[in-house]
Amino acid sequence: MLLARVVGNVVATRKDARLEGRKLLVIESVSPAGEGKGTHLVAVDAVGAGVGETILAVQGSSARMTEGLKDIPVDTAIVGIVDKVELDEAAPSAKPSARKKKSS
Repeated sequence: MLLARVVGNVVATRKDARLEGRKLLVIESVSPAGEGKGTHLVAVDAVGAGVGETILAVQGSSARMTEGLKDIPVDTAIVGIVDKVELDEAAPSAKPSARKKKSS
């Protein structure tokens, strides 16, 4: 799953007929703190998300398993609207720079 924020809409007058009536949104991947990562994607909205909302998105075959999107040419789908993100600050960091190197 991908944590992202909705940053815009896509209007496509001509598209695959199976996408007719589907809302297309531009999303930007974000960190758990909500900081944008600069990676943008177009996603099909399955939950009624809007600009400015933090969302959960899925990609690839998971996107095509989303309710109502089976057999539709979709690579990214919005499957949830996030209310809050909580991190356990006591958990060890997953950053590569925080890992200790083994000495030989």
